[in-house]
Amino acid sequence: MVMNNRIEHQKLKVVILCGGLGTRLREETEFRPKSMVNIGNRPILWHIMKIYAHYGFNDFILCLGYKGEKIKEYFFNYEILNSDFTIEFGNGKNIEIHNNHGEKGWRITLSDTGDTALKGARMKKIEKYIDDPLFMLTYGDGVADIDINDLLAFHKSHGKLVTVTGINPASRFGELKVHGDKVVKFIEKHDVGSTCVSGGFFVFNKGIFDYLSYDDSCDLEIGVLERVASEGQLMVYKHKGFWACMDTQRDMEYLNKLWNENKAEWKVW
Repeated sequence: MVMNNRIEHQKLKVVILCGGLGTRLREETEFRPKSMVNIGNRPILWHIMKIYAHYGFNDFILCLGYKGEKIKEYFFNYEILNSDFTIEFGNGKNIEIHNNHGEKGWRITLSDTGDTALKGARMKKIEKYIDDPLFMLTYGDGVADIDINDLLAFHKSHGKLVTVTGINPASRFGELKVHGDKVVKFIEKHDVGSTCVSGGFFVFNKGIFDYLSYDDSCDLEIGVLERVASEGQLMVYKHKGFWACMDTQRDMEYLNKLWNENKAEWKVW
């Protein structure tokens, strides 16, 4: 019975939002979307997909936006670029691929969801590809050593509409405790912040689509999740391990440093 339940889980779709402009990474994102900025020699999008695939979830839906054609080109040519192959000229240029990569069995649906659409609208536009009562979703710029099976079990345990992964990000700034105009205490920046924030890695019941619209101005966090929370339908899975996003040049350099030094905690595969 447990085995059948696990197989059922592994059929769930994983939606990844890949439409961001990456304005704070302009040098890297002028000619490619943020989700295609590399960590090591692979885009961060690939790293996110490897996390899910490690737990057996390899049916992906990519919500494309800004320069989405770059993502299409990457995966359309993936087999050739990441495998040995034999090519025979003539007779239609026959190609025999010798599978050397570790992504066998990945199923990827690439959906154009608009250059300017906000997250909620992007989700609504891929509703037609969701045929299970549950699906998972995350942002295309964040990695973590999260246990996906544990996240999913938590979602199923409470029966609410949405689960969001809450994280305590590292604080980048010294904190000032003030009284009027006087600083009464200065706290140097510390490794873990005191605020729980959204780290992506959502689980949704399919009913979330009733809260969304095709209008490009439909956001996810502002409006939709606020309403879901007010109705008592939003639960948080508290992740205490590693989490990081690629939002700035500094973030990109940090993640690449971890990868190059074999300290990438999100590399669970």
